[in-house]
Amino acid sequence: MRAAVPDGPRLAAPDELPAVARLLHDFNTEFGDPAPPPDWLAERLATLIAGGETDVLVTGRPPLGLAILRYRPSLWSSGLECYLAELYVVPPRRGQGLGRPLMEAVLDRARARGADYMELSTEETDVAARALYESLGFTNRQGGLEGPLSYYYELEL
Repeated sequence: MRAAVPDGPRLAAPDELPAVARLLHDFNTEFGDPAPPPDWLAERLATLIAGGETDVLVTGRPPLGLAILRYRPSLWSSGLECYLAELYVVPPRRGQGLGRPLMEAVLDRARARGADYMELSTEETDVAARALYESLGFTNRQGGLEGPLSYYYELEL
């Protein structure tokens, strides 16, 4: 059963950033990843938003889910590239219809900002997220279905 969500997807207000930071912290700790303290994350988000290269969308009041978008000029077009850095819904509300409207708002926001490309990554085991992304038209370039197998690398500097 889908529970009603008051205050659907929207840009996070400045006074919501502490709650967003707490959700980000919880997200990382849920999966055993390190995370800075929520107060530091809230300040960092405010700085990134003020710089214009980051959007934070939330759903629910207080926020029950979030999406973080990062932008940069595209090398291949005159538009922007958008990276979906984070998408998170609190565990008790997963499967209740929050993710799809949040992702639709993400796509609308990215287009409104002038992005003509969006990328994201998720774990192979996150079947629900993969199904959501694929249902919205995202294609998996690492699966080798559209050419040679690609790999995603990262390095902590």
